Amino acid sequence: MDHKLVPYIIALIFIVVLIFLLIIRGILAQKMEKGKIYIGNGQTIGRRDEQDDYFSTAETAHGTMAVLADGISGLANGRMASTIAVTTFIEEFKKLGSLNQLQDFFKKAAMSSNHMIVENLNGSNGGTTLVTAIIDNDGYLHWGAVGDSVITIFRNGEFLAINQKHIFESVLTERYIAGEISQLEVQENPLKKRLINYLGYEGFKNLDTGNNPIQLHKGDKVCLFSDGIYDALTEVEMEKILSQQAPPYDLAQNIIKAVEQKRLKNQDNATILILEKIW
Repeated sequence: MDHKLVPYIIALIFIVVLIFLLIIRGILAQKMEKGKIYIGNGQTIGRRDEQDDYFSTAETAHGTMAVLADGISGLANGRMASTIAVTTFIEEFKKLGSLNQLQDFFKKAAMSSNHMIVENLNGSNGGTTLVTAIIDNDGYLHWGAVGDSVITIFRNGEFLAINQKHIFESVLTERYIAGEISQLEVQENPLKKRLINYLGYEGFKNLDTGNNPIQLHKGDKVCLFSDGIYDALTEVEMEKILSQQAPPYDLAQNIIKAVEQKRLKNQDNATILILEKIW
């Protein structure tokens, strides 16, 4: 072998090994990113004397979970109710043995938290709404909801509605569709925003859940809102903020800043959670 070629051969071997290592690094990075969910949150007390919203997130071998509960303002023990509900859902999720048990999990967590809230209320008025989102390791969204808090997917600059609010307006709308009342009667009914199902209610019916999990796309943001968010901001205002190129935490904080800048006289507690799928 020509000794003059040896340095070139060594350099070529070095380059090949370096390229191989970079390829391996890229593959490992992709595997680490798959299943990773970026989380953001924000909250303001508004003009209330007490913060009755409560939230939490958890990550297990099955995926990432977010829970938001809005203790009913104007009723005693709102904070107690929302705290019990969120804590119960998180604890039950950590016990989950398989994703095949999710429907049982939703039902058990809802019934258990409702029972505990009613027991702690001891005849007093109180209760809480609740929305929860679980993104499994394959990128599917599983959800549950009761009350008037909202779960939505922000995709390509638009909101995709997920749950239906449990308020009297839904009943009125059904009556309007059936031809029993006019649209004006729906709009002017003073009780249309009244909750008809929530946790802490002795007549609690059920937690709404999706019939099938929803396949999320890369860049999708699953958003959980209490009513203090969507009552203060328009959909267009929220879409403008969520379209910004920023981490979920910064986006959530910007949403809260926008709510506070409204300086609404009766601003309710407001909370937002964002789960972003980045793969």
